[in-house]
Amino acid sequence: MAASPSKTRQRRPAGQPSHTLGNYDSDNDDHVNSIYQARTSRSAFEQALDTPQASAAVVGVLTAIAFALRFYKINQPDQVVFDEVHFGKFASFYLTREYYFDVHPPFAKLLFGLAGWFVGFDGHFTFENIGDSYTENHVPYVGMRALPAILGSLTVPIVYAIMKETGYSTIVAAFSAIIILFDNAHVAQSRLILLDATLIFFMTLTMYSYIRFRKLRYWEFSVDWWSWLLATGFFMACTWGSKVNGILTVLSIGLAVLIDLWDILDHKKGHTMEHFTKHFMARAVGLIVVPIIIYLSFFYVHFAVLTHSGTGDSFMSPAFQETLIGNELLLNSQELRYFDTVTIKHKDSKVFLHSHPERYPLSYDDGRISSQGQQVTGYGHDDTNNEWQIIPTKALPETGRGRVVRHDDIIQLLHINTQTLLLTHDVASPLMPTNQEFTTWPKDDHSRHNDTLFFLNLVDGSEGDAWKSKSSHFRLVHVPTRVSMWTHSKQLPEWAFKQQEINGNKNPTEKTATWFVDSVVATDGTEALENLPSEVTGAKEPKKLNFFTKFGELQLLMLQHNAGLTASHPYASSPINWPFLLTGISFWTENDTQKQIYLIGNIVGWWTCVIALSIYVGIIGADLLARRRGVDPIPDEVRNRLWNSAGFFLLVWAVHYLPFFLMGRQLFIHHYLPSHVASAMVAGAVLSFILSDPINYPISIAGRMTRMRPSQYADLGVKGPVVVGIFSVVMFAMFIYIAPLTFGTPGLDGETVNAKRLLSSWTLHFAAKVVADVPS
Repeated sequence: MAASPSKTRQRRPAGQPSHTLGNYDSDNDDHVNSIYQARTSRSAFEQALDTPQASAAVVGVLTAIAFALRFYKINQPDQVVFDEVHFGKFASFYLTREYYFDVHPPFAKLLFGLAGWFVGFDGHFTFENIGDSYTENHVPYVGMRALPAILGSLTVPIVYAIMKETGYSTIVAAFSAIIILFDNAHVAQSRLILLDATLIFFMTLTMYSYIRFRKLRYWEFSVDWWSWLLATGFFMACTWGSKVNGILTVLSIGLAVLIDLWDILDHKKGHTMEHFTKHFMARAVGLIVVPIIIYLSFFYVHFAVLTHSGTGDSFMSPAFQETLIGNELLLNSQELRYFDTVTIKHKDSKVFLHSHPERYPLSYDDGRISSQGQQVTGYGHDDTNNEWQIIPTKALPETGRGRVVRHDDIIQLLHINTQTLLLTHDVASPLMPTNQEFTTWPKDDHSRHNDTLFFLNLVDGSEGDAWKSKSSHFRLVHVPTRVSMWTHSKQLPEWAFKQQEINGNKNPTEKTATWFVDSVVATDGTEALENLPSEVTGAKEPKKLNFFTKFGELQLLMLQHNAGLTASHPYASSPINWPFLLTGISFWTENDTQKQIYLIGNIVGWWTCVIALSIYVGIIGADLLARRRGVDPIPDEVRNRLWNSAGFFLLVWAVHYLPFFLMGRQLFIHHYLPSHVASAMVAGAVLSFILSDPINYPISIAGRMTRMRPSQYADLGVKGPVVVGIFSVVMFAMFIYIAPLTFGTPGLDGETVNAKRLLSSWTLHFAAKVVADVPS
């Protein structure tokens, strides 16, 4: 429904003006009102199936089965499964109001928190490890799992409704819905405290709403037209707010809308630019402004609920952290004064700035020569060799605010135990020849005074800002060479006790060269700490921070951390494998009973979708080639349906799938589930094309001045129900065969596990070793 065909027949006679009541698509295929329809000859069986009563019965049966399968033994296992360690934990944080950080937007997790509250969960259980018992900790986990189970079940009738609204017969709509109904991967995801069921539910609602909106194109700017436009925007925001890859649904609708607007812009339609502008502005309001407001509201609630210090504090800026009740920065931050003795930590790796009397070796393994200076390293444990005194490079008053260290001051750091000053110079560091070595220099030897000078650069600091312990993140920039003090995770050799290297990064604004003062060991002694004004000891009341500042900071962090999920994972897989079900994910195992949950789809349904996608591309390609040679093999109305409806499904499939090939982060097969839903719809469209020459045509709602064309109806006859019936039996048989891996029960012996492994690439647990027969 979304995309207009590249070429359609011109049905308006030359010179005839377009109608004023929204008939901007009068040369398209879908416009009718039932009062004008003259029924064509088709089988009684087909007519009976397409009655409202039969359609309601079919969707009712499909929905009932969906609920039965997704709620079957939903209490098993009574243990934490796979990413329930994350999303169950986040739900508990909403109930305890403790701040957390996650790469996904909060909407679906807020729903889990609401479900937990509704069933009496108090947030005491923290979902620490896969396998932790729910029953022993009295967690009402079934109520929380019921939320995705309900949404996953309702996805089935929505898929059916999408197919019906785009003009497909009851049996074809049932075919697409059955692919989702009996899919093991969708069932497994819908039975657990995971985000994908919510994501897919709102994705399909977005598609359904947009199709209903497009069907009203002859009633433009009517109440119903606006209602479905705004519904599309609302559900699109819910999809986007459920999981970070929900943005792909936004992109899918955005591309469809651009195609639609491009069609309206065509001057052959006879519309003015004012008419186009009205349509553009309406879509901008419904599909940009409204979704952004809804999306922002999710974060507003997120921040309003999470007001206490929690596990996510350390990801956020000091200013953000000081808005949280009980945060360490809020309670213990204090202004730093010259001659205070402090310990300094790296923000990311949390190692202390450390030095000890041992020196760098004369030469390194690669033959490079060092300065043989005193070692400066990163050390992960509390130690007196972590203590540094802040030394001024300017005259100070005896007492008062003039002794406070401020942004852009030039300072020295004196290592207390060795009485040497921190220094860096143009000598290559031990592990990175491109970076500078950090060492120290005796404090009484002034021959290298300039090399011991550093700018104190407070992150987001302004002139005059005081340097504070805990809350002030800073970079230490060397005055002569402009390198930033930096560290990385690679360890130094045994001669440095395998501690972390500290070196000078040549980018003075390097974001990872960020440090903070962890503790004040001793003050300068000019004033007792308890007598300092409140701005020194830190206010106890949480500070205020603008919502948009908090939102912007969190969005940036979400993007950075999502892109940074590049570590290897035993069940990570490449997108090229997903449509073919070459790999799955082990969600949960229980060794004693040899039970396991292995996320894998129904191979019958998934391979059917792959074949359907291939056939669809082949049909379109062959038709384009034939028309290039002047042959018109497909009737216009059928071709338009292939481009508009099936083309929209293909667009959704591609936009939710192809971008993963560009991502460098960890990827898993569950990332393909939204595309799999769209491919099931493509499969239904292809089945309809194969089994029936005519289609249900037209299907859009006719306007008061729409010029009607003759109606026609799809006629699958008996062969449609027979094909779909046989397919359903095979799908259900495969579902039952894989079901022990989907439901985690019953336990399987090794030989049975081997039998369930339909592809050798499936890495199932408890498989029996295959012993080859040795000839005697």
